[in-house]
Amino acid sequence: MSEVVGALAMLVAVAVLGYLAGVGGALRPQDELVLSRLAFRVATPALLFTTVAAADLGSIFSPVLVTNLAGVLSVQAVFLAAAFLLRRGKRAELVIGTLCASYVNAGNLGVPVSVHVLGDGALIAPVLLSQLLVMTPVAFLLLDRDASGGASVREALGRPLRNPLTVATLLGLGVALTGAGVPDMLMRPIELVGAAAVPVALIAYGLSLSGARRAEGDGHARDVALAVALKCFVQPGVAYLVGRFALGLDGGLLFAATLLAALPTAQNIYVYAVHYGTAKPLARHAVLVSTLVSIPVMIAISGLLG
Repeated sequence: MSEVVGALAMLVAVAVLGYLAGVGGALRPQDELVLSRLAFRVATPALLFTTVAAADLGSIFSPVLVTNLAGVLSVQAVFLAAAFLLRRGKRAELVIGTLCASYVNAGNLGVPVSVHVLGDGALIAPVLLSQLLVMTPVAFLLLDRDASGGASVREALGRPLRNPLTVATLLGLGVALTGAGVPDMLMRPIELVGAAAVPVALIAYGLSLSGARRAEGDGHARDVALAVALKCFVQPGVAYLVGRFALGLDGGLLFAATLLAALPTAQNIYVYAVHYGTAKPLARHAVLVSTLVSIPVMIAISGLLG
């Protein structure tokens, strides 16, 4: 347990370094965009490719996918039911709110947690794929229908295939399935670039928190509270119950399923909200608050199950 908590503390320490660099002026607020793009478009895809290409396929097509889907569908149903009962929000706002309650930060935090805490970077692959190949296109399809000049169904469904994380994961999966070897002269520079993914992503993440403002009265307080409660407590709770009692998991797989479900709301939900001009305060505050709440939750899960 101490090793797991220590690994998680190491990740938090690097994120705190990014926060302090932002507060102290060593890094500028605009540097977050540069670091995030470097991590998202270059380093993390390299890490995912090398990890999935060399992974045991059993860890990719694992019960973690089942527990993740169970948690996602449960919290989405609760959020939509609450919105229906309270008669709150337009369709676009409901889409963003539902994503806030269920879409985990599998890139910036999920990859570091999977690699350094769980010891297997491939465990995050099914979560990434389900979000990028299913949740994202469905969300875009709904949001585009509300936007003027909305995109076609084909364009909405094709967007995930232009995501570098999706492409890298699928390429790595192809290598793992076929057993095709990648020459060392090609693989080594990819591994070198991938090694930068974790520290760069965490520093960028900490830097983003240094510029966060206090939540203002924006009429979304109850929605934020509901989304954060579902994301940080209900989703990992469902993942644990399904894994433990429905699938009979224990040990490392049960720990992985619960911990990955406890990841906070992904930052790109705010990007979606900005792009479509809807529910921006809800997305911004849900990302920030869920991140702050998820840290002690993940430490507690590590102490109990790790």
